[in-house]
Amino acid sequence: MDIGMQGSGRGHGSTGVRERRGAVRPGAGARVRGAARRPLDGELLDVTGWSVAERAGGACLINDRGRYGAGGRAAYTPAEDDPQGPFRWEGDMP
Repeated sequence: MDIGMQGSGRGHGSTGVRERRGAVRPGAGARVRGAARRPLDGELLDVTGWSVAERAGGACLINDRGRYGAGGRAAYTPAEDDPQGPFRWEGDMP
């Protein structure tokens, strides 16, 4: 089982990281990734329908708990040592 978020996303700059508007409650049969480490530790991201390449690119999640407050983003990517595990926090961006 993948642990990540679903929905449409936009690429963020040249990083190829998908942008999301926060965590969602996945439905039955959904593939999800957990967000590990701050600021969204424990939130679930539904990656149902994401390609392998999209999941490998991670996600920038809009949140109000990071360094930049409301409207800021937290960048999460899969861990190199556990690509099927939770997305790990890489940092905050405006």
